[in-house]
Amino acid sequence: MTLPNSCLIIAGEKSGEEHCLSFLPKLQQLNPSLHFWGVGGDEMKDCGVELLYHLTDFSSWGFSEVISKIPFYFSALDRITKEAVQRKCKMAILIDFQDFNMRLAKRLSARGVSIFYYVAPQAWAWKSWRAKALSQNVHTLFTILPFEKKWFKDRGVNQVVSIENPVLTHYKQLLGKGERKQTKHIVLLPGSRRFEVQNLLPLFVKVIKSLQQHFDIQVTLVKSTSVPSELFSCADGFPSVSNQELGEVLTNADFAIAASGTVTLTTALFGVPTVVTYKTSYFNEYVFDTFLGYDGPISLPNIILGKYVIPEFIQDDANEFNILKKMMGWLEYNDDYVEVKKELAKIPHLLEGEVSDVGAFMAKDSELIYG
Repeated sequence: MTLPNSCLIIAGEKSGEEHCLSFLPKLQQLNPSLHFWGVGGDEMKDCGVELLYHLTDFSSWGFSEVISKIPFYFSALDRITKEAVQRKCKMAILIDFQDFNMRLAKRLSARGVSIFYYVAPQAWAWKSWRAKALSQNVHTLFTILPFEKKWFKDRGVNQVVSIENPVLTHYKQLLGKGERKQTKHIVLLPGSRRFEVQNLLPLFVKVIKSLQQHFDIQVTLVKSTSVPSELFSCADGFPSVSNQELGEVLTNADFAIAASGTVTLTTALFGVPTVVTYKTSYFNEYVFDTFLGYDGPISLPNIILGKYVIPEFIQDDANEFNILKKMMGWLEYNDDYVEVKKELAKIPHLLEGEVSDVGAFMAKDSELIYG
C-alpha cells in the first residue's frame, strides 16, 4: 500500500482559509496523492484537510492580544515542526499569517521542506528585512499586489510569482452584473472580528439613521459568521445577510461603509465607493505609530492605486460627523462619486498577475518535489 504524500498547509485566519479555497480543490484534483494537514477552518476540513489546530485557536489581532498568546504560538511551532519531520513532509504551503509563518518557514526549510509562501508579507510597509529571510527560506513566494514582485526581486528574492489576486478569482464571475436602482443601496461591513463589530457597528447605525432622515436608501448589513450574533443586536431591524453572500449583495450596491481589511478590496472590485473606518485600542495605536514607521494608506484599493481614492477614517477620525459628511457628499454630488468609480474600475486589471491557476502551478511543482 502506497502512503499519501504529506503536505502541510497553514491558514491561521479566516481570510487565509478563503485564500486557500481559491486553489486547494484544483491542487487536490491534479495531485490526489497529497494528504493535507495543519491549520485551517471548517471549510478546509470539509475539503479533507486534517486539522491539528482550528484557525480560531490561532487568530488574534493587535499587540496586546498577540503577546498573551505567545506561549501558545511557540508550542504550536514546536508541534508542527515535529509533525512535519515524523510525517516526512517535503512541501508546506504557508498562507499569510506573517509572524508565525515566517518563523515556521525558517524551521522547516532547515529540515529540507520546500516552502510555498502564499500572499507575501507586507514587508514594503514594515519589516523590510523580511525580504532576506524569504530569499533564504522560501521555494516560491506568491505575490498578489501589482507592485510586489518587483519590490521583492529588487531585494534579492528571485523565486517570486505574481498571481491573480484570490479576491478577484473568487468574485470574477459576478463582476459587471447587477442593476442600479433609483433607491440608493448602502452595504454595512463592520468587520470579521469581535472588537471590530463592537467598535464600529454602533457608529454605522448612527450614520444610517441620520441618512434616512434625508435620503431614500436601502441598507444591508453583512454579518461575519465568525462573530457572535448578539454583537449585531444594535442593528436589529436592518436587513442582513451572511458574509458568504457578499458578492451577490455588492452586485446591486451603490455605496459601502466598511472596516479596513480585505473586504475593501472586494467592494473596490465591484466598483462600490466605500468609506473605510477602523478603531483599535490606544495601546495598539501607540505601538503602530512608534515602531512601524508606515504612514501611507491602509486600505488595499488606495495602496494598489498609489493614492487616496476612497476615504479612510482611523481612530478618532472614525466618527459620525466625518462619515456622514462623506456619505452625504456622494449622495448629493454625483461628480465625485463618478470619479471614484472611474478609479476603482482600474483595479481588476491590476490584480490579474502572471499566473491565474495557482492550483495547477502548485500541482506541477509538487509532482517534482515528491518525484
